[in-house]
Amino acid sequence: MPAGVLVLALGVFAVGTGEFVLAGLIPLLADDFGLTEGVAGQVVTAFAVTCAISAPVGTALTARWPRRRVLVVAGAIYLMGAAATALAPGFGLLLVGQVVAALGAGVFVPNASVTAASLVSPAASGRAIATVVSGFTIAVAFGAPAGTAIGAASGWRSTMWLAAAVAALGVAGIARLVPRETSIGNPGGLQERLRPLAERRVLALLATTLVAFTAVYIPYTYIGAIFAPATGDDGVRLAVLMLTLGITGAAGNLVAGRLADRHEGSAVVTVALVWLISSFAVIAAAHSAYGSALAAIGFYGVAAFAITTPQQHRLISHDPERASVLVALNQAVLYLAIGVSGVVGAVGLDIVGPGDLVWIAAALAAVAIALSSLGRPKAPAPDSETRAGEPRTERIP
Repeated sequence: MPAGVLVLALGVFAVGTGEFVLAGLIPLLADDFGLTEGVAGQVVTAFAVTCAISAPVGTALTARWPRRRVLVVAGAIYLMGAAATALAPGFGLLLVGQVVAALGAGVFVPNASVTAASLVSPAASGRAIATVVSGFTIAVAFGAPAGTAIGAASGWRSTMWLAAAVAALGVAGIARLVPRETSIGNPGGLQERLRPLAERRVLALLATTLVAFTAVYIPYTYIGAIFAPATGDDGVRLAVLMLTLGITGAAGNLVAGRLADRHEGSAVVTVALVWLISSFAVIAAAHSAYGSALAAIGFYGVAAFAITTPQQHRLISHDPERASVLVALNQAVLYLAIGVSGVVGAVGLDIVGPGDLVWIAAALAAVAIALSSLGRPKAPAPDSETRAGEPRTERIP
């Protein structure tokens, strides 16, 4: 794999670690600034909502730029935001720093994937994209838990400085290893990128992503509060929980990808959502003891990460020619879901408390199942190629 692709994966790892480690740092931020965990959790909302906006808008505004320039500028903006966060004397300025970081992250991540594909032959583009996306997987499985442990040992500011340092390495590597004039096809301006929102099935699929991932990220965002009885507010124990979640989640994503190739993507999503609801019941019963909490978080991780790939599969199958636009919209909605989870979870902490917060997530997952059914493709009329009564799967042509 070209060095340019590997350095793009490093950049995505840095951005992903900075994003996902926030959940593990919420208890530390709450203690440092004298806040409730619900208020401190709004740092996740600020980052995610900004990403949701900057991803389509920033990418459209920079569509005519060479990709190396886009990536270096976006990475530098993220770096400045991470540094500002580490230096913030108060929570308000910390939020400002995270908004700046998210402006860069929202543009960097989708452009890193498409740039990686342009650096290799068409036959190797899938592997290049997978290599870059693995930066996120490693960030969830190892970067966020390691950052949480470092924060527990040396303070949350040390974690943010580490994220900034890795980002600096990524920006320097991109400036050196990604060709100067690397460019991609221009899918049009912002209006053209938003045009699919006028289609009923696309709206149903994106609504499924929004509600399903709000359910997924409520327990993740407030993992420290939910499992506090098991961890005793020990940051290292919390980091081990996050590591377990990341490892089982990576396995769940791989299995879901294989199943989506063999069955309807909608069927895989439904199974994952039913599993997710079951995992919330397990967490509610097992969040107080550390051993059972580890088992519960692993059970939850499989379902939580098993939704992403089949949802993208459904969108790509719907309109392969506009796949890049549809996947970008799905990514923006996913960021929005992370932001909404921070708000809904904060309200839930005040109303039902951390022990019962998962039941709010379970109710949202049930709604997502209903929305997902609206996104199923219409059954084709029987013809010479499709016999009546023969199931038709959502396969990518």
